[in-house]
Order: sequence, then structure tokens, then C-alpha cells
Amino acid sequence: MNVYLDAGHHVSFGTFPLRGVELATAMRSAAEIGYRSFDTAQMYENEREVGDCLSTLGLARDDLFITTKVSPNNYAASAFLSSVEQSLKDLRLDQVDVLLLHWPDQHGDNAEALDLLQQAHDRGYAAHIGVSNYTISMMEDAVSRLSVHPVANQVEFHPFLNAEKLRSASARLDLPLTAYCAVARGKMAQSPLLDDIGQAHGKTGTQVGLRWTLQKGVAINAMSTKADNLRLNFELQDFQLSDAEMSRIDALMEEGYRIVNSDLVPTAPQWD
Repeated sequence: MNVYLDAGHHVSFGTFPLRGVELATAMRSAAEIGYRSFDTAQMYENEREVGDCLSTLGLARDDLFITTKVSPNNYAASAFLSSVEQSLKDLRLDQVDVLLLHWPDQHGDNAEALDLLQQAHDRGYAAHIGVSNYTISMMEDAVSRLSVHPVANQVEFHPFLNAEKLRSASARLDLPLTAYCAVARGKMAQSPLLDDIGQAHGKTGTQVGLRWTLQKGVAINAMSTKADNLRLNFELQDFQLSDAEMSRIDALMEEGYRIVNSDLVPTAPQWD
């Protein structure tokens, strides 16, 4: 079960790296367009501002779907639960919809963090729990350790990166992927192949790339500060890519374009 897709939240508004007026303006634009799923994290240092903005949108709590992530700096037993309590306070929420571990433990042992994540769920701090940036073996370990089934592994996912091995394992484990860097930092807008396919549907190349991700069964986490781009990123449900078009796009995965790697994040795992 992909809790994002099943709840109708195919596209979440990602808040990294936004702060201040820029964040509030973009969130309000997203809400006006129809976004109801918002993604933040302790590491983004904007949870309080996200909470402030959410409180001004005039939307019922049941209409919102909020995800945040625990920073590895708070994985120790002395800090984990209190950090989640602070996140809830900052977000002005009694409970988040999804609570994720933001990165694997830098020492390679995720047992304690997973146990504490379970405790956060048991205390009612999160309706659902999951992980982010986990490899296949880490996903298998998480599923075996947690007494409630994790609902997401948030990873880099777009047409220029071959994540098929990870996606296959996620299907086997019933641990769905959700996509960050979903527009590949603008690379999709520069792809002649995506643009060509888009012309047949009256869509942009970026919309085609995002639609490809959805048809792979992967929910999207995307950010923009431009209202036009926010709208385009959101309007993905009124067209369908054919099997032939999906196969053409699959060929882009051979480029192996990874944005988040050990150069950017020193503690990044050995990716599958």
C-alpha cells in the first residue's frame, strides 16, 4: 500500500530549502493550487515556519497530510522522542501523518533508531512511520524489526537514475518508494525526449517525467517557488503514458545521473 497514493496525495509540496517569506508564499500558492500534502524535516530547520503557515491556510486538519523526518543528530535514546515532541510543537500538530528516519545511522546500525521510531508511533506521535535513503538490506531490516509496517522509503527517484533494483525490492517488501529530487533539479525540462513525448499530450517534458514516476507507483515530493511550476507539477492526473512511451523514458536511466551522493552527503550509504 502506498499511503500517499491511496490517500490521493500523488504530489507533496517539499519545503527544502525554503525559509521565511519565500516558504510562506510558496506554501500558500501550493495550497491554492490544491496541494494538501506537505513535507518537511528537522534538518530543514523550517518546521516552525511550516507550522505557522499551515495554521493560516484555513484548511481542516483532516484535509492535510504532513510528513516530517527525524535528523540523525537525534537518533540517540536521550534525544529522539523529545525531538519529535519539539517537531510536533513547532508544526502545531498533535500528530504527523508520516514520520521518517531521514538517513541511515552513520555507523550502519539502524536498530536503535528503528526502535525509537516505533516508540514514537506507539505514543501516537505519527499515524504512519517510514524511512528515507535506505538500501535494500536496510529496508529488509526495517520491515523485520518494526511491529507496524513502514509506509515509505523516501529516496532520489527520477528518469535519469536507475532505481529499478530498489523499486523491485520495495514492491517485494510492500515498502513503497517516494521520490525526492523528483524533477532532477530541472534536468527534465532540458530533455528532448521528454519534451517530444510531452508534445503529443499537450504537456511539458517535466510533467511527462513526473507522470512516468507516478506510473512506476512512486509518489512525488517536489518543490518550486514559482506558482506556474507548482501548478504544472500538480496537474498530472489527466493523461496517461503508453507502454511504449514508458519504455522510451526508461532508456534515460542509463545516464546514471545521481544528485545526492557521498560528495554531497558524506554519510550517504552504498546505494543499490
